[in-house]
Amino acid sequence: MSIGEIAILLGWCTVVNFGLLALTVIMLTLFRKPVQSLHTKMSGLSVDELNKLYFQYMGQFKILWIVFNLTPYLVIRIFILGPAS
Repeated sequence: MSIGEIAILLGWCTVVNFGLLALTVIMLTLFRKPVQSLHTKMSGLSVDELNKLYFQYMGQFKILWIVFNLTPYLVIRIFILGPAS
């Protein structure tokens, strides 16, 4: 696998994972009550605990996305392949 193919793969991984993060934020923003009631019934946690877990999940997902998708993609694109290729 060439470095160009790796850059393409990381680019698509970045897009897909950002889409999942955006979908999560949209779902928790627009449909908070139904999602909370479903998760409360499934897990037995209180609403306050769920809110804390949602925030923690989105924060950790964002950090992992930046470290494992976005940063390697930008490094390859800027420093190895150059911005014009």
